[in-house]
Amino acid sequence: MATIAPATSQECHRCRAPLSHTLYQVRSGEERVVRCLRCALTHGPLVRQSLTIALVVGTILTAINQGNIIIEGDVPAALAWKIPLTYAVPYCVATTGAILNARSRL
Repeated sequence: MATIAPATSQECHRCRAPLSHTLYQVRSGEERVVRCLRCALTHGPLVRQSLTIALVVGTILTAINQGNIIIEGDVPAALAWKIPLTYAVPYCVATTGAILNARSRL
């Protein structure tokens, strides 16, 4: 069973930065630890999960929106920023959802 770090902890478990009014509980092994926003955003499992979601959803959206242009082979320069943006949006959405879910108030 996972243990939860005490809510009275006023510093980040990773960088030891003082926590002002919001903390984020992330899973570290079998326990949940308290982290600041910066450390929660760079937490390895969160980044990997968001990248996986972005890869799947971004590929589907690119195929739907730009597939015919890519297949024709006449790729305009505008796709140089549209395709990366198509992958960035699901990454941001997945990360934001995970961070909001992990958020707690002091």
